[in-house]
Amino acid sequence: MNAPVSPEKTSHASRIQRVVSPGGVEAWLVEDYTVPLLALEFAVRGGSSQDPAGKPGVAYFLSGMLDEGAGPYESGAFHERLDEFAIELRFHADRDGFSGHLRTLVRHRDEAFEMMRLTLAEPRFDEEPLERVRAQIEAGIRHEINDPDSLVSRAFFEEAFPGHPYGRPTQGTLESLPLIGRDDLSDYRRRVLARDNLKIGVVGAIDAAALSDALDRIFGGLPARGELAPVPDAAPAGVGRRNVIDLDIPQSSVRFGRAGVARTDPDWIPALVVNHVLGGGVFSARLFREVREKRGLAYSVYSHLAPMSHAALFMGGTSTKNERTAESIALIESEIRAMAESGPTEDELDKAKKYLVGSYALNFDTSTKIASQLVRIQIDDLGIDYMDRRNGLVSAVTLADTARVAKRLLGEGQLLVTVVGRPAGL
Repeated sequence: MNAPVSPEKTSHASRIQRVVSPGGVEAWLVEDYTVPLLALEFAVRGGSSQDPAGKPGVAYFLSGMLDEGAGPYESGAFHERLDEFAIELRFHADRDGFSGHLRTLVRHRDEAFEMMRLTLAEPRFDEEPLERVRAQIEAGIRHEINDPDSLVSRAFFEEAFPGHPYGRPTQGTLESLPLIGRDDLSDYRRRVLARDNLKIGVVGAIDAAALSDALDRIFGGLPARGELAPVPDAAPAGVGRRNVIDLDIPQSSVRFGRAGVARTDPDWIPALVVNHVLGGGVFSARLFREVREKRGLAYSVYSHLAPMSHAALFMGGTSTKNERTAESIALIESEIRAMAESGPTEDELDKAKKYLVGSYALNFDTSTKIASQLVRIQIDDLGIDYMDRRNGLVSAVTLADTARVAKRLLGEGQLLVTVVGRPAGL
């Protein structure tokens, strides 16, 4: 049900319409009638950072419960109705946000809008699906405890943000999960899912007038204002430290990171280019070339920028044999220091800019991706014309920009390093 959309059309932000309903609900709309499909995405700020103290996992639990029965439909009947009308409806929670995704054939849009409305306004939270979803989440947590990649990611954030909501696992813990009940889900929904905290993107065969009416129908029952708990800004702790979690496996999983650049920072685009050259460009990246191609230390190695609402990270990872983990980490740190000292070469800069400009259209090759981008641009407050401006911003990055930002982003190459395994020499 992902509708393909012409790249030429999606490249023009002038096609984006700002639609405001009579009730004041705003959405960004891209009309597209090439196929009879409709994609809607919404997001609110909050996510697991709004989980109550002592109960991590509430937002994640709620994301699994909203489509498990609502209004007159118990869980089984609810899913039968979704199947009957070929409606795709799902929800997701991460550290900073809670989102919902709807895809439907246009001829079933009224039924689809009503099903989404019911999930938001009249979720049932019946006992049987509540315990079933709880058991599913528990099984996932137990699996992660023995999965090195999941374990190292969780441990990295715990070490980077001790005592901060970002340090808590989004899925919750085996200790917190039994404590979460219907009242916790209802309270979170009331506090976080509110109209003043709502960003919406819509793509497909619907005009502004019809969407305006639908917005009030779907979202009009939400509280006018949310009650978000304050979340302090934070910088990652422990930079320069290495932490090892013992697990009897032949390979060690590694995560590394340090403070990054905020999404709204003027240096974001140059930082994106620097990271692409260092570890974001996969086969063309320095880390891949030095760690895998030249020395065969790992199958994959990468870095990326991770901007969050209250912190920004530069981070990355790899997996390698226990006996070569120390060597791999030392090489990664060496490459990061070299980038910080000199920045990319002119050839690396040119290739990175060409790739980042050329690949941007891949974010808009389906209606679902476009709707997601519309929401992301609103959340980041980049402006309705950002799609038109973005490639120009990348093309304008100079060698001096990347040299300056590489030094700012990477400093002296010090990292917080978390390792799961039995690495020799650490």
